[in-house]
Amino acid sequence: MTGRELTTDLEMLDRLARPTGKDVIDVGCGGGALVRELTARGARVVGVEISEDQLAAARAQDDGHGAHYVIGEGQRLPLDDASADVVVFMRTLHHVPSADLPAALREASRVVRADGLVYVAEPLAEGDFYELVSLVEDELEVRRAAQQALARAPAAGLERATTVDYDVRVCIRDLAMLRARFVSVDPERAAAFDARRAELAEAFARLGEPGTRPGERCFVQPMRADVLRQAPG
Repeated sequence: MTGRELTTDLEMLDRLARPTGKDVIDVGCGGGALVRELTARGARVVGVEISEDQLAAARAQDDGHGAHYVIGEGQRLPLDDASADVVVFMRTLHHVPSADLPAALREASRVVRADGLVYVAEPLAEGDFYELVSLVEDELEVRRAAQQALARAPAAGLERATTVDYDVRVCIRDLAMLRARFVSVDPERAAAFDARRAELAEAFARLGEPGTRPGERCFVQPMRADVLRQAPG
């Protein structure tokens, strides 16, 4: 037992950032699941991704619900100054190149309003799910770099207001679903996954615990949520 609360990323975001009804930027929105969820709750959301290819799934699933997507990078947001109430990095800050992390936080500081906040949820490099995903790509150093950048947030004009560690339960139906999850983040991971499929199958069966569906395995992913605000002065 870790002593951390078992919850969901969305529940923690709701609790700490209260995005409903606000102008929200989702940096690294991927397939747009968070954009759609927040839009359905009344937020005005802009999803940011690095290419049209990366946005294809998000656009395809939008169904005309009013979500807005733009192409851009965390370190170069194509958005106006003071245009958002909440800037969200949901498991995405560590995907910014380490050298560009300070720039990404400065950009978040630039686009968030004076009374707004920057919300960062990052997976920690521990737990059984981390052991599994490390077989494809070991993110120890990039996750450490993200935490180091957050510790230096004052240099970007931000200060940590709240930090909460929590656990998320991740349930994966089978290896095909695990592969799809990997590849959706970075298509270049497909070759690494396929090369280690047998090792991944063994680890998938050994780690975690059985889910409710046949063949499903459920894992624990430790997370850290940070709420940052504009630094005074």
